[in-house]
Amino acid sequence: MKIFHSKESYVGVDIGSSGIKIVELKKEGGKARLMSYGFSENPLNLDKTSNQETAGVINEIYGKAGIFSRQAVSALSTFSVFSSVISLVGLNKNDDKDIDSAVQWEAKKVIPLPLEEIVLDWKKIDESQDKNKALAVKDDVKVLLTGAPKSLVKKYIEIFKLAKINLLSLETETFALIRALLGNDKSTVMVVEIGASTSNVIIVKESIPMLSRSIDIGGTTITEAISNNLNIGKERAEQFKYDMGISAVDSPEGAIPKTIAETISPVVNEIKYAIDIFQNKGGAKVEKIILTGGSALLLNLPSYLSKMLNLNVIVGDPWYRVSYPVDLKPALDDLGPRLSTAIGLAMREIE
Repeated sequence: MKIFHSKESYVGVDIGSSGIKIVELKKEGGKARLMSYGFSENPLNLDKTSNQETAGVINEIYGKAGIFSRQAVSALSTFSVFSSVISLVGLNKNDDKDIDSAVQWEAKKVIPLPLEEIVLDWKKIDESQDKNKALAVKDDVKVLLTGAPKSLVKKYIEIFKLAKINLLSLETETFALIRALLGNDKSTVMVVEIGASTSNVIIVKESIPMLSRSIDIGGTTITEAISNNLNIGKERAEQFKYDMGISAVDSPEGAIPKTIAETISPVVNEIKYAIDIFQNKGGAKVEKIILTGGSALLLNLPSYLSKMLNLNVIVGDPWYRVSYPVDLKPALDDLGPRLSTAIGLAMREIE
């Protein structure tokens, strides 16, 4: 949807399995301002769809939504990227060359692909809040290691080249979600993104993803389960999914909520497992869970998960640092969880 035009705006392009979402933002008065947005909800398989076709869908969204800027940031899905926090022992924490050499060596141990097939990146995790560690030059250095297949990176570059869009940067979906949903919040929280085909569970501390796990269950899985159990079409099952949500499991009409609860039970178990791993390794207590992704809007899902996990669970608001016309609020509230990644990507260049 076209709202304003600007030569100084940037777009976030989220290429996901459920379709492509694009958000255009501009920095104005020290705050991000929504310029336009658009999306395609046709399922997309990057492995089977040609680069030219994907570029065509992006340009089609551009045209329909009146998106102006050709300066873009995109993201690699959490599911396709390897990410891990590693400890490097006895290094000079101020010597990036020394750290880089150690990272290359450690990466061979933890990444299941040959390093020549990987684009490797790393970032030091600042633990200077510990005064004793701050005084030491040589110490254990914690590093966030990220690896993405070169073939996938090359594919994204080619798609944007064909679309005639300048790809400014390519980052992981996780960092886009942190930027959109947490902002300057440095507390320890869990972000749970329930997408179309996968759910991603991310524990974030001091704006750094300390633990990330993915599971092959998403909104499509729930729809298919309802369709199969009630022997109804997928379109009707999708409507029932959002109308009934996860409420009234014990009611006479509780077949759909019960099906949803059973389908997402592996996601609940994955959340519990991730929290246990993190806290057993001495991690800080997870203070709350933020839901995002299309299925975050399932009726009563936050309260259901809160009861199951004994934690505060909320649906994240990626628009909270973005200004937009007030009359768009109902529509944007409904779209927010689906556009979180795209919003976070666009914000990268204007913060």
